[in-house]
Amino acid sequence: MDTSNEIGGDGDIPHPAVGRSRRMQVEMPSLQHEVMIEAVENHNPEVIIIDEIGRELEALAARTIAERGVQLIATAHGNTLDNLLLNPTLSDLVGGIESVTLSDEEARRRGTQKTILERRAPPTFDVLIEIQDRQRLLIHHSVAESVDAMLRGRSLQAELRYRDADGKIHVEKAVPPSLEERESGRPGTLLPRPVHRVPEAREPVRILPYGIARNRLERAVRRMRVPVYLVKDLGEAEVLITTKGFYRKRPRLVTDAEQRGLPIYVLRANTTAQMEACLSDIFELGSGSLDPLRQALQEAEEAIRQVQGGVPEVELSPRNAYIRRRQHELARAADLASESRGKEPHRRVRIYRE
Repeated sequence: MDTSNEIGGDGDIPHPAVGRSRRMQVEMPSLQHEVMIEAVENHNPEVIIIDEIGRELEALAARTIAERGVQLIATAHGNTLDNLLLNPTLSDLVGGIESVTLSDEEARRRGTQKTILERRAPPTFDVLIEIQDRQRLLIHHSVAESVDAMLRGRSLQAELRYRDADGKIHVEKAVPPSLEERESGRPGTLLPRPVHRVPEAREPVRILPYGIARNRLERAVRRMRVPVYLVKDLGEAEVLITTKGFYRKRPRLVTDAEQRGLPIYVLRANTTAQMEACLSDIFELGSGSLDPLRQALQEAEEAIRQVQGGVPEVELSPRNAYIRRRQHELARAADLASESRGKEPHRRVRIYRE
């Protein structure tokens, strides 16, 4: 499936690297899911290679193809496994997330609160490879086991493969960076702990994250150097942080928090930038504490909201190459188009609807 002609070349005659494989070009990116189904129904393939899955309909088509017994090899936009898991458009590729309410007995047995997050379905893909850079790959040999471990707060083992300067390939067992800082107790629990050294100038705040990426919140806390304890029980919490999607469903945990008069902070999206903005509100930090990356991501998120609201396009402030790449990722996750324009050091991102 050659959506943007990155595999077989830009022309009617495919590049020799394709070999004897059949190449199916996609006339319009929005029709890729239809061409995926056509490939299965009309060509009887053993393997389908897709250069990128980026829309919900494509994720659903991939599941349909996998259920028909066809082997799938594909790329998807995201830096890590938890990026995909928390992306509402692509989460079905790794099984998706749903909120489950346990009985009192089951919650006691697991040592968790009654409302927890669990994997919704079997993953579409059995194996996931994080391409960290050209010479480093992090391999999850069982996507189902990795996702379950992440949702239950357990450390998970992945395989790190990298090539050194002499061209030698090394294979090691590694804990994914997003989980390195976690401490685990019995299965299904996370020990409440300070995720950063508590500054003497501020009192620590006990925060209960509900339906948000705990590892991202930990990174936001470390980066902003604010005193936070992450807790797992509503009775220990001073603040509840959740997302708009979970808040609208009015789960029992949210209503209990409201009845207790607990402050509830609702994030528009499950992103680090939103979490940092929330922490700024909690600790009443001035805007001067924002670093360039955080400012740029917030600017991109605001531009995305404007384009989704009907504005034809929004041009962002000039940024360096790394920050522009992060802004492009946000636009793509929102199913919007983006491009960089201008010359360094004034090169900037434009976000628009295709």
